[in-house]
Amino acid sequence: MPRSAMTCYVCQRSTRAITAALGVCGDCLRARFAAARQRVHARHIASRAEFALPIQPPRATDGVRCVLCANECVLAEGERGFCGLRIGRDGRLVHLAGTPARGLLHWYRDPLPTNCVADWVCAGHTQRGYHNLAVFYASCTMNCLFCQNWHYRETSPGQSQTTSAAELAALANARTFCVCYFGGDPAAQMPHALAASRLLAQRGVRICWETNGTMHPKLLDAAVHYALETGGCIKFDLKAFSEPLHVALTGVSNRRTLENFARAARRFAERPTPPLVVASTLLVPGYVDANEVSQIARFIAMLDPRIPYTLLAFAPNFYLADLPCTSAAHAQQAQAAAHNAGLVNVHIGNRHLLG
Repeated sequence: MPRSAMTCYVCQRSTRAITAALGVCGDCLRARFAAARQRVHARHIASRAEFALPIQPPRATDGVRCVLCANECVLAEGERGFCGLRIGRDGRLVHLAGTPARGLLHWYRDPLPTNCVADWVCAGHTQRGYHNLAVFYASCTMNCLFCQNWHYRETSPGQSQTTSAAELAALANARTFCVCYFGGDPAAQMPHALAASRLLAQRGVRICWETNGTMHPKLLDAAVHYALETGGCIKFDLKAFSEPLHVALTGVSNRRTLENFARAARRFAERPTPPLVVASTLLVPGYVDANEVSQIARFIAMLDPRIPYTLLAFAPNFYLADLPCTSAAHAQQAQAAAHNAGLVNVHIGNRHLLG
């Protein structure tokens, strides 16, 4: 049964493409964010508090700074960072997880070919009989209201079992073709992922990443190195091009993500096949439309028009569970917009979810 139309808090326009979680339409978030800022901020605060997570990146005037990701939390004594994994103590950072010795994660063996963002252009697509070592990091540097894997928030970094980088690498066997770090997001636990990658690369495993791209640029360079060296790839989730829209949907800026994507994309020509860099965008109805995709695609095309771009169908989930699935028309319009922006390799993923 079709859901009722909602009225935008800012422009008073009524449409079914507005989520109750925000109460503001996509157009107003892009063009009139100042009028929606307080409402958006309150929603993110409530969503963090529900899981006992720090409500925003700390900015203590006299604290210790963490530079592992774009949030660059400054932690007062006893204060936790935005990802929940670091605490300020005695003027230093205490890491509850995300170090080579302690990874907060779940893992499983995923038979190839699998439902990977890059499956359509990845070497693993032809490796039947082998598997991907799927590593799900239970932490994140963003606060996506549409998160498809939000259950990681129920994992306690202080009480849950952890896995060392050496223990993770030891899981690889003769049928392990590749490893993929996702989550949550590996950006919150890069020291662990990089330590595991060094060991896995020595065993001939391809290293792949699926990330929001918020890690420190030097950590990104190391991730790109392992992907390039082993025949893997780094997949960036470009959630929006408009910074206000990105803040509304994820709680944080997309500046570091776009900077890091450009940084990695400059190395795409070193190995275009299989592609070193892949991009994806979730088509959130009412918010990430063809115009938004056009801007993202134009940005990618300026770097290298050959970079593969996947448009993912949205399934109602988490705080945006009241939105519909992406329609077939929405996906087709977005694909056409990406082609028109100059990209030559555009794919629609999760087609089974299209409404």
